[in-house]
Amino acid sequence: MSQNTSFAKRSQTLVDLGLERYILQREVDGLCVIPPSVTGVSEETVDQMVAVLLDEAQVRVGCQFSLARGPHEAVRFDSQEIPDSSIAEDRMQLTQFLIQQLGSLHRLFRDLAVNPVVVELMRHMIGRRALRFSSHNSFVKWQGAFGYGPSLGLHADQQTVPMPWGRQALTANCNWCLTDYTLDGGCLAYVPGSHRLNAKPAAADAGRAVAVEAEKGSAIVFHGATWHGAFPRKESGMRISIANYYRHVMVTSQEDLKNGFRQELADDCADPALFKELVGFHDEFPYLSQSQPTPRVVEA
Repeated sequence: MSQNTSFAKRSQTLVDLGLERYILQREVDGLCVIPPSVTGVSEETVDQMVAVLLDEAQVRVGCQFSLARGPHEAVRFDSQEIPDSSIAEDRMQLTQFLIQQLGSLHRLFRDLAVNPVVVELMRHMIGRRALRFSSHNSFVKWQGAFGYGPSLGLHADQQTVPMPWGRQALTANCNWCLTDYTLDGGCLAYVPGSHRLNAKPAAADAGRAVAVEAEKGSAIVFHGATWHGAFPRKESGMRISIANYYRHVMVTSQEDLKNGFRQELADDCADPALFKELVGFHDEFPYLSQSQPTPRVVEA
């Protein structure tokens, strides 16, 4: 297949999925919001994922969690477990935590990671053959006035990659809203157009941030150079989201999926071949043993 034919086929796929308007929004603003009517993720599926995550939160924290109340008992982080690099306003008063390695937790999350609409958008940003998974995590967030402080925790996901950056995304994120995203509910904050600045944000840039309000089930897709953070949750109850993070094949992944993910789990999902490709099971790097041939003495 020629390069032009391949490009035309990719473009037609984006058209067939109805993604042109979202690509344009992402190109201009650095972020786009895709409703569940486009991604095809049903409300029933979202509710099932929420139920799994609430149960997992209870197992990990030790108390019941509900969407109406958040944790049913007072909870606090151990000071030894919060890194000094935390961007929280008060590291001891954090009102959210991560449930990590979702791909190993339930098939629901593996299916979500290979959602065809999101994968096509990621391929458009990062590159069809270069796209890989980085991590699959859930943000479990409840009411609290502390949050990330005046800076809103603004950062760019790819800011650990050496500059200068180019137009092509080196990483990209999909934030799945498992509950409604509202300003008072502690939704995502971002600075429109910041992905084109090829720079890291400063604390003062928080004044330029706007709220990303979206209905339950929406997918928020953004470039790895887009400045983003979050507002504190002022309302009672919870905000639950899933951050499916993708990367260029030459960028280190957050989760060691290639060596740490059970390959048989990849067979139990909506698209096993795609899941295995995006994990990078068959990538040349990183290798664990000699990967190149070695010459031998020719016997006389």
